[in-house]
Amino acid sequence: MNRLMKTSLSTAALFLALPACAQQAPAPAPAAKDADPALWVVKDADTTIYLFGTVHVLKPGLTWFDEAVKTAFDGSKELVLEMVEPDAATMQKIVLTKATQPAGTTLTASLPEPTRGKYVKAMGDLGLPATAFDTYKPWFAAVNLSLIPLMKAGYDPNSGAEKTLTQAANAAGKTVSGLETAEQQIGFFDALSPKAQTEFLGGTIDEMPKIGQTMETMVTDWSAGAPDKLAATLNESMKDSPEVAKTILYDRNARWATWISERMKQPGTVFVAVGAGHLAGKDSVQDKLGAYKLKAVRVEY
Repeated sequence: MNRLMKTSLSTAALFLALPACAQQAPAPAPAAKDADPALWVVKDADTTIYLFGTVHVLKPGLTWFDEAVKTAFDGSKELVLEMVEPDAATMQKIVLTKATQPAGTTLTASLPEPTRGKYVKAMGDLGLPATAFDTYKPWFAAVNLSLIPLMKAGYDPNSGAEKTLTQAANAAGKTVSGLETAEQQIGFFDALSPKAQTEFLGGTIDEMPKIGQTMETMVTDWSAGAPDKLAATLNESMKDSPEVAKTILYDRNARWATWISERMKQPGTVFVAVGAGHLAGKDSVQDKLGAYKLKAVRVEY
């Protein structure tokens, strides 16, 4: 699967900016299905930091917020996410600042052939006008085109792990903070070169017919607590795109490892929840912790 598309599924929270025509009514809740995602812990004498990998959009019905995950969360005083989700108006302002095409240009016109033809067809297949994203940059269209089919297939942002964790933290009066701001997270995509953005969009279009099955595989591996399998699905092609791997994955993993090492100097218990792809495979956050002589231990349950 296209490496940029996989990364967007794993890390983006840009569903907030989807146009109204792409929003789907939530499907009826299915019967509950047990899931046991992987959980790690980094600790010393007076500090405990749990590391939990999330999936940002899920189908309703997975019962993952229980057992060891719930115990770790309940015992934590703080919840730390990739970012604290801003309100819709704030997100829209950020998107307009970062994702809008320069004046006098449109997305459709800026695409080279054959990408333009494939893009127009893909939009039509989704029931969207070809001009729906014309005021936006290719990366923004790519992220949204990777999410729209999932929403049509019953995946719901409101069922995502971050939503559940944030609601529980607020209800319990826990501190909630972000490793990044919304501006920073969107900025990572916007910082991709024009060439990489166009490749992102083209690859996303090519993979759209298979996205449902790919996401199903990812969620199955996540639910089974199988980070190595998840890493194979998410990151198998990262080596073929150094720019994307560095910007979207590895640099962020390194920064988050630095944050964890600094937070270990303060006493307390923290529950850190980031996209599952960041906690899987080579150069994961856990790997980066080695530079600080810290070790993340898998919590067995």
